[in-house]
Amino acid sequence: MDFYIQIVVVACLTGMTALLAHKSAAVFHDGIRPILPQLIEGNMNRREAGSIAFGLSIGFVASVGISFTLKTGLLNAWLLFLPTDILGVLAANSLLAFGLGAVWGVLILTCLIPVNHLLTALPVDVLGSLGELSSPVVSAFALFPLVAIFYQFGWKSSLLAAFVVLMTRVLIVRFFPLLNPESIEIFVGMIMLLGIAITQDHRTRDAREQDDGGLSVFEERTSRIIKHLPYIAIVGGLIAVVASMKIFAGSEVSIFTLEKAYSAGITPEESQTLMHQAALAEFMRGLGFVPLIATTALATGVYAVAGFTFVYAAGYLISNPLLAFAVGAVVISVEVLLLRSIGKWLGRYPSVRNASDNIRNAMNMLMEMALLVGSIFAAIKMAGYTGFTIAAAIYFLNESLGRPVQKMASPVVAVLITGILLNILYYCGLFVPA
Repeated sequence: MDFYIQIVVVACLTGMTALLAHKSAAVFHDGIRPILPQLIEGNMNRREAGSIAFGLSIGFVASVGISFTLKTGLLNAWLLFLPTDILGVLAANSLLAFGLGAVWGVLILTCLIPVNHLLTALPVDVLGSLGELSSPVVSAFALFPLVAIFYQFGWKSSLLAAFVVLMTRVLIVRFFPLLNPESIEIFVGMIMLLGIAITQDHRTRDAREQDDGGLSVFEERTSRIIKHLPYIAIVGGLIAVVASMKIFAGSEVSIFTLEKAYSAGITPEESQTLMHQAALAEFMRGLGFVPLIATTALATGVYAVAGFTFVYAAGYLISNPLLAFAVGAVVISVEVLLLRSIGKWLGRYPSVRNASDNIRNAMNMLMEMALLVGSIFAAIKMAGYTGFTIAAAIYFLNESLGRPVQKMASPVVAVLITGILLNILYYCGLFVPA
């Protein structure tokens, strides 16, 4: 019975996110948000917008979304929401958008177990090897505030921030081994980033002229988001529900911690501690996304399906699905209602506002590096340096062809193809796993 309830909830969630994308009210992919005003204003048709959404999203779905879910057994935002962005933008009407989104959710939830069993039954352990992705991704992602500081501020501020953040990690690992060093790193890094940005803006405030020219545009865009608030609130509530059901993780910073928390071999106290760590890491990550999501929402009139992503943390911490729904809906509603105030505050601190681009660039660079390193580890675990050779050849083939698979996704795709080839070689009698 629980499984059927999960199917209904996930289908409702993916149906609603596709509906939001169809209405150009909210999408998951940050890159799709700026093109939707052109769709609203009639400067682009749905086929054109859908093709752009597909090109931006499919690499992440095929690599990060699928590999993380197969490795952990948990649904994730890339796998659920990127396809519903595409389906919603392409759909001709609201009913079709909701229906296509719901079908996607049902397919994902019902196909996950058979695919998992298939991969674990193969002679070359593709699924187990993908576990090598987790540590580099989590560790690298925790550095995004620090890398953003490197990009935006001078070497003195960068050196100070690097010393504080790295010493924080050393001290946590040495003296507080039960704490999650990555979540503390993100917290300290965000404090450093905000502190440096606000300090710089205070120093230059007298030299700046107050510019309110964009406020009228912000008002218009925000009003459009508020008009769709009931739909957005329902989605926020449903996201919190699937997170509370222990079948969903919102991001790379929490998914592997939650995998450990939900595993059978630990005590309830250890599981609770891990869930709290995941929630804290997710909350810190959400703080880093506030400038990016708020500024793009104010500029485009299109919100994010998970808002500032605080609904993820709410879902992890609340075990009652009904209470999780209520809290998730309230959290995302408050975010929307605070958008205007956040916009005004960001207007007072342009360095904080400008940090959003640096945060996004830092996250992308770190994810590219981490997935490349993790994919190398995975290829070597599958077949030693034979696996590395095949994966490297596929990776550079993609580069030479002009990157038909996006750079961030290509290492994971290369490893998946390597696993398939190694299993074919095994059945041909040309390869024997170690």
